[in-house]
Amino acid sequence: MLRSSLALSFLALLCTARAEVAVLTQHNDLARTGANLNETLLNTSNVNAQQFGLLFQRAVDDQLYSQPLLMSNVDLGTKGKHNLVLLATVNDSVYAFDADDPSVTSPYWQLSFLGPDVVAPRNDDMTGACGGDYSDFSGKLGIVSTPVIEPVSGTLYLVARTKEHGTNYVQRLHALDLRTGAERPNSPVIITATCPGHGHGHANGVLTFDPQRQNPRAGLALVNGIVYIGWASHCDWGPYHGWLLGYDAKTLQQAVVYNTTPDGANGGIWMSGQAPAADSEGNLYLGVGNGTVGTRANPGDPINRGESLLKLTRRGASLQLVGWFTPFNWQDLENTDNDFGNSGTLLIPGTSLAFSGSKEGKVYLVNRDHMGGLSLSNTDTNIVQSIQVSPPGSSSGLFGAPVWWDGPEASCAYLWCKHDFLRQYKYDPAAGRFILPEFARGPAAARASMPGGILSISADGKRAGTGILWATHAVGCDGNHNVCPGILRAYNAQNVSTELWNSDQVKTRDAVGNFAKFVPPTVANGKVYLATFSNRLNIYGLLPGRH
Repeated sequence: MLRSSLALSFLALLCTARAEVAVLTQHNDLARTGANLNETLLNTSNVNAQQFGLLFQRAVDDQLYSQPLLMSNVDLGTKGKHNLVLLATVNDSVYAFDADDPSVTSPYWQLSFLGPDVVAPRNDDMTGACGGDYSDFSGKLGIVSTPVIEPVSGTLYLVARTKEHGTNYVQRLHALDLRTGAERPNSPVIITATCPGHGHGHANGVLTFDPQRQNPRAGLALVNGIVYIGWASHCDWGPYHGWLLGYDAKTLQQAVVYNTTPDGANGGIWMSGQAPAADSEGNLYLGVGNGTVGTRANPGDPINRGESLLKLTRRGASLQLVGWFTPFNWQDLENTDNDFGNSGTLLIPGTSLAFSGSKEGKVYLVNRDHMGGLSLSNTDTNIVQSIQVSPPGSSSGLFGAPVWWDGPEASCAYLWCKHDFLRQYKYDPAAGRFILPEFARGPAAARASMPGGILSISADGKRAGTGILWATHAVGCDGNHNVCPGILRAYNAQNVSTELWNSDQVKTRDAVGNFAKFVPPTVANGKVYLATFSNRLNIYGLLPGRH
């Protein structure tokens, strides 16, 4: 009897430990590795069509463009402590659902930022985008960036857009109590900004943030007490600029203003929804899309840095550009819409290296301490390594971002360009470079052109047999300008040539619905949380009675 009681107590402790994993930010951490390395339930032996599948779904009021986040052990008063999955929709709604219990079908709280004469803006409100035929969004676009959670205070930060009284476009930063959804003190704040500059749209040497044209697509980042938010545009509807604003997490006072092209044009920060990365010293790393590169006289001038990977450090109320890299062929990238900045940046753990890509299908490995600037030759000899992932001219750009796992045999990066295969690259720590060609590739290419595969990793540390590469992609049509069916796939992360499971194997049980563009799967505590454009969240895991 005593032995049985001890066994039950030990099992309870294990369950408690497993339930502690939280996912507080886009792609899991500030390095944007996309990895949960505390996954002790899912492994390469039990993720298969017999044991793993769709457990339950949660309905929401519109599409989910932001990655689901999880907060563990939230004290809900009389309802007890629960793990919450936090969702935000393009209809300006936020939901807090039970992350684990299929029987708790209603959210613990739900919040809408709409009201009398206050609606979510729509794609057709962007009248100058793509000549008025703007289809990057298929409808509303109220909340599209992934929020961020501050766990000590239990606060969820997010950006919501509204159209008020017919013509007034407003963007607000909200800070919400995770327990109730209530606004924190000083929340919300209306987002405004100005900076000196003579670039496109300036008035008397001042640039002003435009809440209608500026698109907050990149995820939010919380770094050293500052909530950072990045903006691009809608289909290059100018005049626009890349803005990065920082707000004090406690007071919500604006603390930092940065503009990527103050004396030029464009230079959006969007990164296919990825949040800025940050190192242990608080330096920020982000990709900048098509836009002015330096000046006509000097493309190496730091004043305007479109088509670039930036390293920024905070100094008072400003961000200083302390390092940057621009591909040597930036003008060709600009002319052919193969720009840099569409991919997020991965900071490779245990190194001083950053890894990112472009629409050209090329990825770049950069020393964060000596980022290389702009090469004066016709090659990128100023950086550690560049890799043409897909054949030149194939338009197989990298969207989303690479992900990373320090596995039992090797450290690897994984990426999946459009029109291409999932690829796994082994990293050689002695050389400080990737080994070419790729170590392994997935067995089949994505069945749609855009945006390729959007990735996450789960593993129990470095343990063999626990690493799983999760990928979601569109099926049957271009997922950029269309709402397409989606698929979720799982691969052995030690060698991605082995697919373990996919949601079409038992389609009547596991079908995804509509693909959520650029949204990675969220993996924690034995479950996979997948956003969709079918107005629901799918929750996958080990099937009852089949563990």
